[in-house]
Formats: sequence, C-alpha cells, structure tokens
Amino acid sequence: MYRVLIVDDEEPVLDSYAFMLESLSQEFTLAGKARSGFEALRLIRELKPDVVFMDINIPGMDGIEVISEVHEKNPQIVFILSTAYERFDLAQRAIPLGIFAYLVKPVSKKMFLSTLNSVRMALEKRENPLLAEQSVDLAERRFLKEGIWKKLSEEEWARWRELLDLHSDRGIVCLVELEEDRQQWCKAIASKLSFRHRCLFTVHLNRGIYFISEDVKADQISRELEDIIKSTVPELIFSAFAVGTPQQGPDLYISCEEAQSELRRKKTDVDRQLRERLRIIQIRRKIGIQDKEKVRQLFTELWEEIFASCDFSMAKGKMTALFTLLLDSATGYYSGPSEEEMVIYPAEEIMPLENISEWEAWSENGFDKIYDLFARQRAGNFPLPLVKAIAYIQERYTEQIQLTDTAEAAQVSTAYLSRLFSEHLRINFIDFITELRVEKAEKLIRETRMTIKEISYAVGYQDPNYFSKLFRKMTGLPPTVYAAENRLKEEEL
Repeated sequence: MYRVLIVDDEEPVLDSYAFMLESLSQEFTLAGKARSGFEALRLIRELKPDVVFMDINIPGMDGIEVISEVHEKNPQIVFILSTAYERFDLAQRAIPLGIFAYLVKPVSKKMFLSTLNSVRMALEKRENPLLAEQSVDLAERRFLKEGIWKKLSEEEWARWRELLDLHSDRGIVCLVELEEDRQQWCKAIASKLSFRHRCLFTVHLNRGIYFISEDVKADQISRELEDIIKSTVPELIFSAFAVGTPQQGPDLYISCEEAQSELRRKKTDVDRQLRERLRIIQIRRKIGIQDKEKVRQLFTELWEEIFASCDFSMAKGKMTALFTLLLDSATGYYSGPSEEEMVIYPAEEIMPLENISEWEAWSENGFDKIYDLFARQRAGNFPLPLVKAIAYIQERYTEQIQLTDTAEAAQVSTAYLSRLFSEHLRINFIDFITELRVEKAEKLIRETRMTIKEISYAVGYQDPNYFSKLFRKMTGLPPTVYAAENRLKEEEL
C-alpha cells in the first residue's frame, strides 16, 4: 500500500481527506497528518510517505517552500497541492517542482478519488521497469512539467533533443485551460495540432501544456489553436488559451512565462466579465427591496470597474444597456404597450456625457429615479406573506433557517411561499438566503479584520470551505481574494 501524508491547517479538511482515504481507497493508507510547514518537514523525514497532499497556506513555511526543501532529496514523493482558490503566481512557483496535481478546495469526493487513481497509475508505472522514466512517454511528461520551465544549459538541452528526437533547436509553448474533462479535450487538441506540427503534450496543474518543436510564428499557432478549440471543445467548458513566442531550446522558459502571463490576463478578463454579470443579476434582484444605500454601493462597484476596464464610450454603452434593462424590468416599457411614464431616457441622457465627472453626477440622479420606481412598483405588488417572510429571514439569517419555519412565520404553506419567491423576486428561497448571507459577509470583509473562517461562522455557515465556494459563485471572487482587493483599495485611498 502507498503511504499518504496530509498537510493542512484546517481540521475539517484533514478529517475529510483522511475519511475518504481510509474508507474509499484500498491502495492507500494514512501515514500521518501535519498542520504546519515545519511539522510537515519533520513528518516527511520520519514517515517517508509516497504521497503528500499539501495545502499552500499553512503556518510557518508555506506548502511550496516545504516541497522545494525536500524535492531534490526526495524526487520520488508525489506532491499534490491544494488551496482554497486558484492563483497563477503560486502555480508558476509550483511547476518547476514537478507537482503532480493542483486541487482547488473544496475538493469533491469524485475529484479526490480521480486524483488518487491517477497517482496510483503513476506509482505503478514507476515500479515497472518496462515503464521506467527512460521511456519516451514519461520523458516527454517530465520535459513539459519541469524541463521547459527553467533555463537549461546547452548540455541539458542537447540531451533532451536527443531523447525526444526533436529536429529543431527552437520551439514554442502553448497553454490551454478548461473547466472539466481536461484529459479528454486537451488530448483531442494535441491530436489535431500534431497533424501539422511536431507536438509534445501533457496535462499538468489542471491545464494542457503543448510544446511545438519548430521555428513557427506565435500568431500563426494562435490562429490554428483557436480554430482547433472552436471545432473541438464544447463552448461551455472552454476557459482560455495562451501562446508564448518561439525561443531557442535553453530559453524555452521565456515562452512558458509569456504564455503564463497571457493566460493570467485572459483569465482576469473572464473573471471581470463574470463579476459584472453577477452584480447586474444582484442589482436586478435587490433594487427596490433592500436598503437603498446597499444597492447603491453594489451599483457603484459595478460602474467603477466597468469604467476602469473599458474605454469611455464602451462603458457608457454598457450603462445605457443596464438602465434600459432595469426600466423594462420595472415597467415593461420595452416588452409591450405600457402606460408607465419614462423616468429617464438612458441612451439620450447617457451617451452625450463627455467625462467621468459628468457620468458620476448623472448616475447619482439616475440611480435614485430607478430605485424609487422599483420601490413603488414592488411595494404595491408584494403580498403581505412575502413581506413577513423577508423580515423573518433578515432577522435570523445567521441561524439554520428552514422553509417550513419561515412559512409558519408568514402564516402560509411552504408551497405557496416558494411560489411567492419565484414570482415576485425571481429567486428561490435558498438562493435568497445565500445572497443575503454573502452580502453580509462582503460587509464584514470591508468593515472588519475578521478572518474568513470567523466571517463564515458569523453569517451562518459552519463549513468555511463551503462558504468560500458559495461566496465565489455569488461574487466571482474567492473571499480571500475579495479581502485582498479590498485592502488594496484602502491602501490606495
């Protein structure tokens, strides 16, 4: 059996990993647990584990520092990184150390077992002399996981060229990131690239790594890769791809760094667009219902990020679309005949604005008019049981609120209350509570120095990992990143 060491500073994670390991796997056994970097170093030396699940953010030395300390002396240990959120800078530090996998918590049972199965197959191949690392297949993987991510000497590059039968002294690196089924789709992409090019490929740290061994222009490969992805990968699971520039063999790490930076930029754009969409959804749901200044803050965060990331004309266009959407939601003005009087004319009023100061002045007045319109419309349409239910939830959101208890407080059946939430708020009961808790958590992050774990408990979640997952789903950012960005804004002020 293969011995496993689990390193994490959170007891629920240690218990969860240990339970899955001992109850669901016959090939692995728990060797020990560590809660800090220094304890991990000691136990690795004492227990000599085959596999280590390593959290990054642990007290003392961080997880990557621990791996760096033992990697050269113990290259046979399989390290699996786990962290509460994805960070490109950490992944980049991890790549030269030959990390086997990079898991984002909370880790599902399916992902945990899938990772263990991959580890098992890798360890079995290592023990089989017919499949030792001298084989070309394993050599390719090592080259892509470790070799190209650091500067090579001329002698090292010459050995790699001979071992892998590379005919060109130059090459280019591409990265592809997908949301799921990475092995399947990344392999399909590699097959199509290989029709035209000498292409080495592996999946590492949740992304496909492709090395094209020839002197080819980056824009040509970028166009080919884009066409292949469009014709191969389902749109719903595609995330982003990036291409470095061609480099001489010893300097291939430059192409890696360029592709990594480009992927980070593209992912940042995707995250920004997701946050924009989520905020618009939240504004539509909360406007006229929740406190005016809280919704104004959400609106301000939205337009500030849009005006910071888009040129002025594009930003005005987005704001025109938003106000048109809100007007139609409140009045049905653009959905059919309506007797409702227009309180603003978005395109006519927003597009002539010439600078950010004029926009800021207009947006204050425009938001007030839209909010008041929604408040009047929703106040007249909300049935009393729904008003009672909302008040009940707002008073007890830190508790384990049940639909049955809320329906009892509103003096209606659970089925009727569920229908009221869907018809009037366009949201179900559970999602309403989740949005309220995440909103309260955002406020605690902005106004206090509480830890994410403390905030999780304060808003009604006993599992910080589950809370982090919900927070990211609702805001587009993990709570740790949201807190870091908020501190950065405070420092700038």
